[in-house]
Amino acid sequence: MSNEGRPAHQAAHVPATLPQLPVRAVLPTLSDALRSGTRAVLAAPPGAGKTTLVPLHLLGASWRGDRRIILLEPRRLAARAAAGRMAELLGERVGDTVGYRMRLESRISARTRIEVVTEGVFARMIIDDPELSGVSTVLFDEFHERSLDADLGLALALDAQSALREDLRILVMSATLDTDRVARLMEDAAVIESAGRSFPIDIRHADRPAGERIEDTMARAIRDAHAAESGSILAFLPGQAEIRRTMERLEGRFGDRTMLVPLYGNLTQKEQDAAIRPPPDGMRKIVLATSIAETSITIDGVRVVIDGGLQRLPVFEAATGITRLETVRVSRASADQRAGRAGRTGPGIAIRLWHAGQTAALPAFTPPQILGSDLSGFVLDLAQWGVTDPASLRLIDQPPAASLEEARSLLRLLGAIDAGGGLTPVGRKMRTLSLPPQLAAMVIHAASEGMAAEAALLAVLLTEQGLGGSSLDLEERLRRFKAERGERAESSRRLAARIAEAAGAKGASVPIHPGALLMHAFPDRIALQRGGRGRFVMANGRGAELPETEGLAASAMLVIADLTGQAGRQRILAAATVSRADVEAEMAENFVREEQCVFDPSSRQVRARKVTRLGAILLEETPLPRPTGPAAARALADGVRQLGLQALPFSKSGGQLRERIGFLHRSLGEPWPDTGDEALLARLDEWFTPFQEQTRGLDDVTPASLSEGLLALVPHGVQRDLERLVPTHFEAPTGQRHPIRYDGSEPTLPIRVQELFGLRQHPAVAGGRLPLLLELLSPAHRPIQTTRDLPGFWAGSWKDVRAEMRGRYPRHPWPEDPAGSMPTTRVKPRGT
Repeated sequence: MSNEGRPAHQAAHVPATLPQLPVRAVLPTLSDALRSGTRAVLAAPPGAGKTTLVPLHLLGASWRGDRRIILLEPRRLAARAAAGRMAELLGERVGDTVGYRMRLESRISARTRIEVVTEGVFARMIIDDPELSGVSTVLFDEFHERSLDADLGLALALDAQSALREDLRILVMSATLDTDRVARLMEDAAVIESAGRSFPIDIRHADRPAGERIEDTMARAIRDAHAAESGSILAFLPGQAEIRRTMERLEGRFGDRTMLVPLYGNLTQKEQDAAIRPPPDGMRKIVLATSIAETSITIDGVRVVIDGGLQRLPVFEAATGITRLETVRVSRASADQRAGRAGRTGPGIAIRLWHAGQTAALPAFTPPQILGSDLSGFVLDLAQWGVTDPASLRLIDQPPAASLEEARSLLRLLGAIDAGGGLTPVGRKMRTLSLPPQLAAMVIHAASEGMAAEAALLAVLLTEQGLGGSSLDLEERLRRFKAERGERAESSRRLAARIAEAAGAKGASVPIHPGALLMHAFPDRIALQRGGRGRFVMANGRGAELPETEGLAASAMLVIADLTGQAGRQRILAAATVSRADVEAEMAENFVREEQCVFDPSSRQVRARKVTRLGAILLEETPLPRPTGPAAARALADGVRQLGLQALPFSKSGGQLRERIGFLHRSLGEPWPDTGDEALLARLDEWFTPFQEQTRGLDDVTPASLSEGLLALVPHGVQRDLERLVPTHFEAPTGQRHPIRYDGSEPTLPIRVQELFGLRQHPAVAGGRLPLLLELLSPAHRPIQTTRDLPGFWAGSWKDVRAEMRGRYPRHPWPEDPAGSMPTTRVKPRGT
């Protein structure tokens, strides 16, 4: 490691030797790349040592000067573990040369030169200080996880490098990465690849039986592996609930020489440290973990990995504004990462709980968060950066348009951005609070009412999972959180105090019910019980449910802070009761009092009522006399949309008019309108509503008004051409009028063949451009033949038709020369 050109006091930070891990082989190449350039990509498989060795190696780079190295980690556990391991290699304490910074905790000092931060913290760092003063290098570790904060952080770092800090070094590191895409994004970035893990891994498969719960399969696989293999076991499950159920199945099965420990994000630091710490001599450990254990950390002593093949990912639905957790198959990259945990310290075994052939069907990578996340915080950060269109930044994947628009709409509602997407003073203050936008808006409003401390506690409770227990009732959870002991709870309360202070808190907070606070965060999720105990309708018009056994199920009104599930079947995860009086006092500007006309499907009538509502929540209604007029006509149109066009009494002639106009649209196009069901329903306000202002119900609609409305869709200048182009009837040579059908792809005329005798030219419509499809009928009105060329029929197949029909219908004329014969509707006289 070169210390050339560096002061002696700086060189002392660099360890004399580094552990013999695979990444050491490429450190000189990496040094050269960052000395001659400012961007690089390092691909290093699990166990290569990149997380700890690369930052320590770069301490000795001549271009670093005395500036800090920032190492980004996706999770707090990984950040603490990485800082602890590097400090250990330096023979120091965390907070000296190496420190960390995260939302609830920081251990840094004036001596710190390697600062390990979580990705969200870095995004705030660079937005608040675009020049990254005092920073020489930014390392994005485990970038393959593609968190929203990492994508944003890299885009902002590249932007800052281009405009403000040409000397800033940017290194993207990953165990499994689409290096070509990242390298293209970073333009002239050097790509360095490290060798793989140090030890071989025996990958085995144990297919999960169809219908068996993952915890049952996992518990059996762990028991078998514990009996057959030595060393500790790391088992991957999708979430906390599955870990808890697996532990229940395993407790007491292994004696006192095996430790059974969980590992997931909601645990305290002490509990997480216990999971990754080596077991005492002579002991084995079984760690049940979520995907938190995939990257960045080494769990000492693990020789066997058992992968359930599942992970839980957040999925944002722009249509509902709700993020729900979905259990999905892991990607091939994640499966490789998990297997790699077994080969960190020696030869290992990876047991996959799926059939070997299913691996090829797994997605290559886990979908990036930017494609399936709530983007409100992202858009707020961009507005602070001065960007309204994310396409102007170097993002690997651009966010979905629907999610972007949903985020902008929410931020405009909260007053955080203006119509042009620029940051408002309220939005600027919201950004200082390090909270999701809705909760930041809640705290800011509460501060103006002297309730900032209470609101900040509630906001932290909602953003730090597991605080205050697992009750759905936020009042109960907040009460428990205030009384909770332990390092995590105390750190969370300190964070709440800092948030309250930043929001402008003055003096002690006024006690207030959580529901009254939450209304200012989630006004669209104020909910009224409707349809029975535990069933609610929200102000946004969507339904939500909770079990009837829950205490909140009996509440008349709630404010819902968290829910999951797809539209129509949303389950409440966290809520607080609220009174009608509180809602009226706090949300008075959102109440609407109006007279409404609504369609009643059961009676097919329009009803009038005077209502008080909050969004889609109907709080009061008073019946009014049955109405007429434009509002009633619009309500009647709503009824048609509900019941379909079949609810309307089209007459025979009205139905034919619709077919004729529709035929012209299909055949000639504009200006003739489409009269299909979908098109007519979409244009009810043009052809139906204006003609029903004196109508009170569907049964009062007249066929004449429908025909009049259909004709109104036809431009006045071409209405006179309707009869000429698509006549209703064809006048046969006999003088008889026969209706023409226009319901198919071509105009059709069913007619008895004898009525066409003497006709030498094929009949047509549309000014002679479209021939009629003649359905030639026998005297008994049964089909004989169809033709689009009558003269050709007379000269051709008539002979065969005549031969067959003469014997069947001897009393009707069947001349040899029909074109030269007289048309008739009669039979031959008897005896002829």
